[in-house]
Amino acid sequence: MSKSTDAGLSSAEPSTLARTLALLAILVAGISGGLIGHAVTDLQCANGCPALAGLMGLVGAVIAAAGVAVVAVLSLRAMAEWQATERQQAARDRHPVD
Repeated sequence: MSKSTDAGLSSAEPSTLARTLALLAILVAGISGGLIGHAVTDLQCANGCPALAGLMGLVGAVIAAAGVAVVAVLSLRAMAEWQATERQQAARDRHPVD
């Protein structure tokens, strides 16, 4: 289903499902990065180092979430461009230029 604006044009906005899945992927990546950063630092410290492990968990979460966010944004833009190209092709097929 495509959304329409007042001018009768379809919106280039990604679907709600696509945006929700992108957000979910970013959250999962952030949690995973945080857990990995914390676990690796905790294993490296002889005395446990809870403050350093927490800090590295935070750094890992931010890096992982930022990386997946970049991929998600690029994917959503590619989907929107693909849909726009399909609409243009369909319009050309309906109204061929002589």
